[in-house]
Amino acid sequence: MQKIFDSHFHIISPEYPLVENQGFLPDFYTVEEYRKELEPMNLELVGGAVVSGSFQGFDQSYFEGALAKLGKNFVGVTQLDPHTSDEEIKRLDSLGIRNIRFNLFRGFNSTLQEIENLANRVHGLCGWKTELYLDASQMDDDFLSLVFRLPKVSIDHLGMRKCEVERLKRFISSGVPIRVTGFGRVDYSREEVQQLICELYQENAQGILFGTDLPSTRARYRFAAQDVQLVLDALGEEKAQDVLYRNGMAWYL
Repeated sequence: MQKIFDSHFHIISPEYPLVENQGFLPDFYTVEEYRKELEPMNLELVGGAVVSGSFQGFDQSYFEGALAKLGKNFVGVTQLDPHTSDEEIKRLDSLGIRNIRFNLFRGFNSTLQEIENLANRVHGLCGWKTELYLDASQMDDDFLSLVFRLPKVSIDHLGMRKCEVERLKRFISSGVPIRVTGFGRVDYSREEVQQLICELYQENAQGILFGTDLPSTRARYRFAAQDVQLVLDALGEEKAQDVLYRNGMAWYL
């Protein structure tokens, strides 16, 4: 079986609140459905990161149940109101949340100062890392400067939109990992994703994190075992293990 550390997936439970985002509400997707979907793919799930989506807003209530069911080696990635108290952040850390996410691609319009202040605060309090969901092609010099100032930060979904490969290489060579996730949502063909994986791996073998992006909300097509095979084809079996599970475990755990 192929081991994976799933660095990006969503749990959408009917027991907890959802908020409409840009006219969209997702179908429910429970821990049980997530495990059942992966089961026939010949994958050994060694851990992962359950991520708050735009449709979950600043709700934190679903994490306790989701992380308890997922078990060992699973962590939470949340979105926070900038006014969240230090005590609440510490409580969330006790539940297993280890990262904060800024969802700039879906209309959560935090200012650069708000991002910097909150990212530094949660890192100082609990050692949390920062995740950025954004359009990498639209990052101006001020935003790029911020990314390289943050203590521990990573980029979601290959930056979503096509940009110069040198920009992505600059990220990972500077210790800013990039998630190769959501092949059905990014602005790259599968052939381009495969080529990018090769080029980025050559730049920094520890700078690429794999994830399923399940349940692939708003994507053109859903995650499938062929996405794991794409990584294997790009790098060969041994090098692909870095991307498929080793880097994710090192970054999150």
